[in-house]
Formats: sequence, structure tokens, C-alpha cells
Amino acid sequence: MGLVVLIYEVTEQLPPNEKYGLISQMRRAAVSIPSNIAEGYRRSHGKEFVQFLRIAFGSASELETQMEICKILPIYKHLNLEKVEATLNEVLKILNSSIKTLST
Repeated sequence: MGLVVLIYEVTEQLPPNEKYGLISQMRRAAVSIPSNIAEGYRRSHGKEFVQFLRIAFGSASELETQMEICKILPIYKHLNLEKVEATLNEVLKILNSSIKTLST
């Protein structure tokens, strides 16, 4: 959930013409992560939970790509992405570890 807050804060700094571009994509990917974790947790089968964790991992990977786009485009050089990147990396590690543990 903290990652979602950070993404909303960062995307507030993007230009309005990105409202339906990067802003929308990044926010949807970020919100998708805890949403899929929650939905999978409420399922009655462990295999379903793992599948939702994989979906959350995919959304985190999408967000990682979108962050890379922000880093390489000159108009976004002013963004401070270190905290977001560190949080995203931690989320990816937790998801990866949880998927491995629950898959065995």
C-alpha cells in the first residue's frame, strides 16, 4: 500500500498531458499489486493465491518498466525516484519469495 501512495505522489509531478498515458498506467499497475494480493488471499485454495501473487508480480514488473521510461525521458529528469524504486524492489523480492515458498 505504501508503494501505491508513493506512485500517486510521483505521478502528481508529471505533466497533465500524461493523464491518460504514464500517470494512468503507473497508478493502475501500482493499485493492481495489493488488489491482487488481497483477492488471492481471500480465495480458498493455495494454488489460486499463488496465481494472484504471480499477477501482482507481473503488475510490479510493468510498474518497473514504466519507472525506467520515466528515468530515460529527459522531461522527467526532475523526478526523485529513489524511494519508489527501493520500495518497488522490496515488493518484488517479497512477492518472488512468497511465490517460491507457497509453490512448494
